[in-house]
Amino acid sequence: MTNPVTAANWPYPRWVAHRGAGKLAPENTLASFMLGASHGYRMFECDVKLSADGIPFLLHDATLERTSNGKGVAGELSWEALAKLDAGGWHSPAFAAEGLASFEHIARFCLDKGYFLNIEIKPTPGIESRTGTVVANEAARLWQGTATPPLLTSFQPLSLEAARAAQPQLPRGLLLDELPASWLETAAGLGCVAIVCNHKLWNADTVAQAKKAGFRLLSYTVNDEANVQRLLALGTDGIITDAVNVFKPDL
Repeated sequence: MTNPVTAANWPYPRWVAHRGAGKLAPENTLASFMLGASHGYRMFECDVKLSADGIPFLLHDATLERTSNGKGVAGELSWEALAKLDAGGWHSPAFAAEGLASFEHIARFCLDKGYFLNIEIKPTPGIESRTGTVVANEAARLWQGTATPPLLTSFQPLSLEAARAAQPQLPRGLLLDELPASWLETAAGLGCVAIVCNHKLWNADTVAQAKKAGFRLLSYTVNDEANVQRLLALGTDGIITDAVNVFKPDL
């Protein structure tokens, strides 16, 4: 990686497709990334956790029922077992038999096409540190020698701390669904370059505080025009959206 990503050296586009293509395709699958790309998106967000045998793969929930035909805790199954599941039929017949995506498969798709990636480290509860370590090590391996590394984000400080210890050169962002009193101190203590908030938390005051502290500001999940315009007017840096068919990214 040539130049480290910092708040001053920020290479990512403003628009980020949530879980590949939002709700238009089965989330966190290769099909969703391909559909998001067909709408002109060049940066994607996805959730990555570990199989029982330590293989990073894409899934949001701790359990399999909502987005596959599997049952139980995903992290308790081997990748061999997970790879046999249907992760598309729940969404619509057009995506029946779409499989769960390994992190490496998605990474190579993005690298081949020159796309940017926001990796949310989404650990199975209890293995926050291990997940941060493995995901960071795999990201560093896959993006070695490339100009722009992925952005690693998480709601879990333990995962971000482990990612920093393993691969300190990879940029990190703290995900927040509320703002505790120590939100800026926590992000700074983890060496983050960005804060990624529920978009409702950004206002003139919080934006000013975060900018003064030297962070880039991203928002999730923004699906309506009024909030897009509000966040643009506030001067935030990234908009994560499901509505990839509504908002045209700035290319």
